Amino acid sequence: MLDLTSPPLLDVLHVSQSFSKGSGEMGAPILKDVSLTLRSGEIVCLLGRSGCGKSTLLRLISGLTRPTEGSVTLDGRTVDGPAEGVAMVFQSFALFPWLTVLDNVEIGPRAIGVGEIETRKRALKAIDTIGLDGFESAYPKELSGGMRQRVGFARALVVQPKVLLMDEPFSALDVLTAETLRTDLLDLWHDGRLNIKSILMVTHNIEEAVLMCDRILVLASHPGRISAEIANPLPHPRDRLDPDFRNLVEKIYALMTQRPEPKPLQTGTASSPYLGVALPRVSTNSIAGMIEEIAAPPYHGVADLPHLADSLQLEIDDLFPLGETLQLLKLAEFADADIKLTPLGRRFADMDVDQRKKVMGEQLLANIPIAAHIKRVLDERPSHRAPATRFREELEDFMSEDYAERTLRSIINLGRYGELFAYDEDAQTFSYENPT
Repeated sequence: MLDLTSPPLLDVLHVSQSFSKGSGEMGAPILKDVSLTLRSGEIVCLLGRSGCGKSTLLRLISGLTRPTEGSVTLDGRTVDGPAEGVAMVFQSFALFPWLTVLDNVEIGPRAIGVGEIETRKRALKAIDTIGLDGFESAYPKELSGGMRQRVGFARALVVQPKVLLMDEPFSALDVLTAETLRTDLLDLWHDGRLNIKSILMVTHNIEEAVLMCDRILVLASHPGRISAEIANPLPHPRDRLDPDFRNLVEKIYALMTQRPEPKPLQTGTASSPYLGVALPRVSTNSIAGMIEEIAAPPYHGVADLPHLADSLQLEIDDLFPLGETLQLLKLAEFADADIKLTPLGRRFADMDVDQRKKVMGEQLLANIPIAAHIKRVLDERPSHRAPATRFREELEDFMSEDYAERTLRSIINLGRYGELFAYDEDAQTFSYENPT
């Protein structure tokens, strides 16, 4: 049961995290001024897209990494190294293939000096609790994906942690296996059989967050920061078809599609314009396919995002980048939990390939600063050629190396489709001529 009278079990206070570049300089922050608490008796979810720093935050909490700024306190003690009382379940099963199930589970207690008899007792109990009784002598290669992840849970539980950290523990499993494992874990938690005080989990699956968690912390990207905290009062067991469940899902979709106020197109440096618009990696086929899907029945130009995600079998890491790209290109716009085609987007759905290419080129130049910048540089040079390194370095003035590389790869793809410029992959050079 949640205990609101006791001090927080976990306290993350104004944590920021940056990593140094190859040159030794500090890169753009991965996390910026993140604060959160975790109390005994609750499951809290960190919800956000890939790259927003969720896994980095878990590593800071577990003590595997130290924050650049801020502090992490667990049960009143500052975390300045691998934290006692914390265990983690990973997305990948991370089992030792040469060890049996029992040996894999016993590794943790042995590593912290638990006696042999007590280790065996704990391991057998954890294996039984998580539903693997009878598989103690099996090797990982003999197990299904779901059973391997159960070993991962048993290995975490056997060290009797106060806090269980889970980093997208169901994302590597098929839909049915993941659903079974989620249900089993919730049953064990509510029956009090897990012998842990709190769970902090990372996911990018909105329905999973609503199904499992008491509180949901939404992380924004670039840099990672908490943009919203949502209490989940729905009683267990939760029904995905319940109107209150669906309303909460839609509320979170609406929160995650809100965009900050656009920054003015100011000068970034003496030689480059403001290039701070980071682009996701999406294919032009996916862009066209998304527009056609929204334009067609039953949506007729306006689609409910949760329904669209279900019909296309897309999670937010796939759906949101497409929607955001359409929004940047003024082909669609988000409205709460809906995505709506603009008049240009509706016309785009009926265009032939040549017309679509022309529109793409025009929209890139009008709305994406890096596209207009590359074309301007090519126009100014007698050779009409420019190295990609120039633009990559300029982007890094506004974003991390990873975001800069992703943005550059995206503009190469979109610019080629819109016939704005060519790109020679071998020479890593932009030009107006296709490479020979």
